[in-house]
Amino acid sequence: MAEKILINEVGLRDGLQMQPKFVPADGKLELANALIDAGLRSFEASSFVSPKAVPQMADAADVFAGLPDRDDIDYWALVPNERGYDRAIEAGVRNVALVLSVTDTMNQENIRMSVEESAIMFERVLKRCAQDGIKSRAYVAVAFVCPFEGITPVDTVVRWTDRMLSAGAEDISVADTIGAGTPTQCKDLISTLVGKWGADKFCLHLHDTRAMAATLAWVAAEEGIRKFDASIGGLGGCPFAPGAAGNAATEDLAFMFESSGYETGIDISGLRKAVGVAERLTGLTLGGRITKWWLSQEAKQAQAAQ
Repeated sequence: MAEKILINEVGLRDGLQMQPKFVPADGKLELANALIDAGLRSFEASSFVSPKAVPQMADAADVFAGLPDRDDIDYWALVPNERGYDRAIEAGVRNVALVLSVTDTMNQENIRMSVEESAIMFERVLKRCAQDGIKSRAYVAVAFVCPFEGITPVDTVVRWTDRMLSAGAEDISVADTIGAGTPTQCKDLISTLVGKWGADKFCLHLHDTRAMAATLAWVAAEEGIRKFDASIGGLGGCPFAPGAAGNAATEDLAFMFESSGYETGIDISGLRKAVGVAERLTGLTLGGRITKWWLSQEAKQAQAAQ
């Protein structure tokens, strides 16, 4: 039996959060349904952040209210603080994610707090998650490179990972927030984390700024990682991180793992349709690195049909 890879779709949140064209809740739900039809079963559907800071996420409660009620799908919400947690719980969210940037400069740029101040706040949120029966994930952001402080030492990532796991986070998403990691760096970091806590505790969140996302995903898979964040069409970026390009494209990772003998449960042709929905909603030309191959196959099929 093929080993399973879980791809957590972050296009609805990380992918859309900085898009200038507002996508209303109905559009976000249309995209969610297209992705569900393609086989995605884990989503970061929205974030309960300040609408003034991230207007695209102002309709988070409406999005969660409209998502299909299915036991086989996990819907996640990002929460920045206890107020965001309160709003998420009011909206019926059962899975929450927190983002801890592990350098002070990045954390100050992001939420105007030091790493220590954020960690204390998130410890309170994680305690409430345990009390409320809410599943929790902590992002360890800028785990590879900080746009302000440079390469992030492995020991720094280990220290804050330990802090979040000790506080009750059920797993950790290791984030290459600006897409500047290298294969050697990825191997060193992931092997260290897996050696301390086991691969099941970790997900990898990659950006494709330097065309390395698929390579890093493969390196991490060789170290035992089986959970990856990705965004349909490569949508995304971080509004607080200069130089951050789009996320790893869902279609690129799904195709790479499926063609290598892993099982993702995702229909690649269904993803092609979902990319079309995302393009129509955002007005952007989207698609991962597999897009040119897709187009060549479609042209070949059209020619054969003539």
